[in-house]
Amino acid sequence: MRILLITGPGGAGRTTVAAATALAAAGNGARVLLLSGDAGDPLAALVGEPTGEPVEAAPGLAAVPAGGVLVARVDSGEEFREELVALQERGSALLGMVGARPLGAEELTELPGAEQFALLRALRRAAAAPETDLVVVDLPPLHQAVAALALPAQLRRYLARLLPAERQAARALRPVLAQLAGVPMPAQWLYEAAARWDEELAAVQAVVEAGTTSLRVVAEPGPGADAALRTGLLGLALEQLPVAGIVANRMVPQGSPDPWLAGLAAQQEKYAAQWAGAGSAEDVPVLPLGHLGRDPQGPDDLLRLTGAQGLVPQASGDSRARRAWAVEDRLADDGVLVWVVPLPGAHKRDLDLVRRGDELLLAAGPYRRIVPLPSALRRCTVSGAALADGVLRIRFTPDPGLWPRRP
Repeated sequence: MRILLITGPGGAGRTTVAAATALAAAGNGARVLLLSGDAGDPLAALVGEPTGEPVEAAPGLAAVPAGGVLVARVDSGEEFREELVALQERGSALLGMVGARPLGAEELTELPGAEQFALLRALRRAAAAPETDLVVVDLPPLHQAVAALALPAQLRRYLARLLPAERQAARALRPVLAQLAGVPMPAQWLYEAAARWDEELAAVQAVVEAGTTSLRVVAEPGPGADAALRTGLLGLALEQLPVAGIVANRMVPQGSPDPWLAGLAAQQEKYAAQWAGAGSAEDVPVLPLGHLGRDPQGPDDLLRLTGAQGLVPQASGDSRARRAWAVEDRLADDGVLVWVVPLPGAHKRDLDLVRRGDELLLAAGPYRRIVPLPSALRRCTVSGAALADGVLRIRFTPDPGLWPRRP
């Protein structure tokens, strides 16, 4: 199974592109699951009557018939209510100790951020959907999509720091302590919940980082989209999420006798050309989609867009491997090790870095990430950094007290 994640700056037409891609793949005989978290079910309106019945993104997704599209919508509100009620039930002993009154499901309204959690969980379930060839995911706008895709790894780090697994070894002592103290020890359920969360987050992270998962960014070529795209691609690079392609949407045909249309077409071509290679050190394919002169209204309009070459992801060649940041050995010449961090489109003013123990806090524009240092660099001190041609090179000098002496 292949998974195609689609995002882009707000208003760029990512939902339209997701629907057109799903229809194009189904037209080639693929069994396609189209997943969205948008309210109002806009995907179903674009696709028309799907081959399968629209379903909630829940365990037991129905199989997709060959050459068909099944639209699955994430009901984040319902999932939030179910999860919070289940959490209250597992923590009933603790709530009883403090005299708290549990909330009923009918009282709960989802909190900000619930959509991201629901979509990620639905993505994990969709990855295991039966008899499906392709899952097309209509992600939130680019800035929110970067945050959502980074969320599993971030939360796993928080859990490891706040509830380290080593402390679970003390679980066997809790019944004894409870007898001595005369009160129940509620910490056990918290560690058990943390273990369940970590397992689920690890499964989502594995789907996001899998070689069969690819990411495309949809943008309408122009100065506004160019700024938003540069910032979003910087965030994706910081999270080591490679971009398989950029869809240049709503391209105006060239050669118009109208000066205004001719100028707009020239501007779009200029920015589309700049975006090639904008997401990595290698060239990034730019897939042009024409402008219909109006907003697409249904499957007939989408079919006019599906002739774009490369719109349907191939079984091989569409995904880009997630690459580890290389460590260059320059000990013999310069006495340093250099950690090479590709950050295309970054400016010096965008960047900041702080060493904290065996981790490095990297800030790039509005994005922040804490990454563990490779083992060799943990025995070094940071001695400088430089940004050139979209690549940040961080220099590390071996600590004589920790570095093995050479004979």
